[in-house]
Amino acid sequence: MSQQPLQYAIAGDHAGFSMKTDIVKFLGRLGVEAVDCGTHSSDACDFPDFAETVAKKLIAGEIQRGILVCGSGVGVCVAANKFPGVRAGVCHDTYSARQGVEHDDMNVLCLGARIIGSELAYEIIRSFVNARYSPAEHHARRMDKVADIERRVLRGDFSKQPFTSH
Repeated sequence: MSQQPLQYAIAGDHAGFSMKTDIVKFLGRLGVEAVDCGTHSSDACDFPDFAETVAKKLIAGEIQRGILVCGSGVGVCVAANKFPGVRAGVCHDTYSARQGVEHDDMNVLCLGARIIGSELAYEIIRSFVNARYSPAEHHARRMDKVADIERRVLRGDFSKQPFTSH
């Protein structure tokens, strides 16, 4: 019986368009099916739209993981982490990509196309794809605390506390 290929959703804004296009091809060479969620041109667009598309696919169980690309990686990371069940991290080195999965069960990799080049991006992605969560007791305890925070937020425990925005 043949195993289904991994499916990763990938998306990026105009700043990440070129790198995203290259990454789609690279994922294919790794045996990962890339679900391209846009953008499909270098025309100016808004990164939260693409982070939302990938997050929805992850939450729905349509994909195993996601990759988001914008200029710095920070914008897509901030937007993606607003969704329950998404654990996104900006990684510009292979150690963070591997450790983010192994220790923190990171499921969305965020990259900055204006920060790193394609070759380094490929090495980071290879680390991300090959890494598996290690549910050692101390990792699981910490992830349980993260999940508890998420549950409390969703329940509205913090709704009486004003959030400020600058």
